[in-house]
Amino acid sequence: MFHRICLRTLATLASLSVLAGCGLLDDDASDDKEPIVVGTTSEPTTLDPAGAWDGSWELYRNVFQTLLSFPTGSTTPQPDAARLCRFRDSGNRVYVCELKEGLTFSDGSPLDAAAVKHSLDRIVTIDEPGGPRGLLHSLDRIEVTGELTVRFRLKAPDATFPLILATPAMALVPPGKYPADRLRGDGRLTGSGPYTLKTYVRRDRAELVRNDSYQGFAERRNQAVTIRYFRDSEDMMKALRGKRLDATFRGMVSRDVVEMQAQGARGDRPRLVESVGVDIRYLVFNAKDATAGRPAVRRAVAQLVDRGALVSRVYQGTAEPLYSMIPKGITGHTTEFFDRYGEPSAAKARRILRDAGIDTPVKLAFWYSTDRYGSGTRAEFAELKRQLEADGLFRIEIRGLPETRLQRGYKAGEYPVFGRGWFPDFPDPDNFVSPFVGRKNVLATPYESREITERLLPASRREGDRSAVVRDFERAQQIIAKDVRLLPLWQSKLYVAVSERTGGGERAIDPQTIMQMWELYRRASW
Repeated sequence: MFHRICLRTLATLASLSVLAGCGLLDDDASDDKEPIVVGTTSEPTTLDPAGAWDGSWELYRNVFQTLLSFPTGSTTPQPDAARLCRFRDSGNRVYVCELKEGLTFSDGSPLDAAAVKHSLDRIVTIDEPGGPRGLLHSLDRIEVTGELTVRFRLKAPDATFPLILATPAMALVPPGKYPADRLRGDGRLTGSGPYTLKTYVRRDRAELVRNDSYQGFAERRNQAVTIRYFRDSEDMMKALRGKRLDATFRGMVSRDVVEMQAQGARGDRPRLVESVGVDIRYLVFNAKDATAGRPAVRRAVAQLVDRGALVSRVYQGTAEPLYSMIPKGITGHTTEFFDRYGEPSAAKARRILRDAGIDTPVKLAFWYSTDRYGSGTRAEFAELKRQLEADGLFRIEIRGLPETRLQRGYKAGEYPVFGRGWFPDFPDPDNFVSPFVGRKNVLATPYESREITERLLPASRREGDRSAVVRDFERAQQIIAKDVRLLPLWQSKLYVAVSERTGGGERAIDPQTIMQMWELYRRASW
């Protein structure tokens, strides 16, 4: 058994994870009726998929279906609610999907072509600030050509469109429960995914139970899942060690990871599953702010930030310095910020500010989320403050807010500089550039670069061979490094912690770095 399991681990190592031992890969899931309990610091900002382009997707993936999806191990989108999808022209402008027969939502209403059109049309109509409208930038119109057939006509060629349809933002919802022109406001959720939402208590938990009418690719290895939402990483890890959780995902801090790595998989201690990560963290500069709007200020910050020290001091080797918005492991990755600014230099930063006639110290407020990315964020911003103030060039005020309040503020343009993280919608360089540029973007902070939005992105989307788009994205990263409207900081490794009695952790993270709860199960024996 051990030999067979470890061979399978080695075969999936490159695309999935590095495991401590091989003990997590037991094929024998139990029929335990008790729910799997998962802890996270990533709580949904809304239950309506038309309103969120953020970590809410981790809930959506488990309760909604999309036309296409990314099952574990896949590198291209696979059918989910659709029977098949394909471009019907050579120019990548007409995309047609045929639905499976007999699909229904959990309320019994039909999941047909009309429901697909309604689901995506309302995203465009509602156009929620910071919502997923920007993903449908290339969509012209949707046509229902049969009960189970839907045709997407695009404004311009877009080879990434199938990848977009596979994101949880494109979740399919019943027209009778989700208004066409506004977000659903009753605090409930109706989908066709692997689970239904039985109970949702904000800032506490989401209780998921099996959806008996589900017809999709997910092979559920448990009967139910309860997601516990924590505001503090320490409380979450105490719950795991106290056997009140079966697994954790978002929110572990570096000291927890280092401690678990040192202890190893022994006895009844929780186990750690490490996956190659493409999550990134970065700073956003508001160009409408009187101070952050000055290019010299932004470039001086870029010249001072020491990513190596940040990763070493705060994340203890559980992250890597990042010098472009496109991380390692994604086509088009470069080190443009290092190539342009080199090693951190107070002398160069001072010269940048002096040449622009800017007096020092420059006063700026940096804002961060206190409960979205784990407790390490506070230490990260304290380290940024230390670095920027060390030579007297800046005076930084650090301000933290809960995620929902922070989002309201930055969408209203209230903050000069704020920190964000990005968990990719799909594994393509387009998804590390296009969401952040243009008048309407995921940050609700306009960043208009005509060369990127009108030339580079459209050119790259005409290319079905994604390995052929490297030059377009290299140029895009040169522009971003020059403008410094966005400042990449670090790239994460992904960790899932599971109790000694829980299996499936090695398969739980999909290519979009979202946890597929159905892969987790409670082992009958260890």
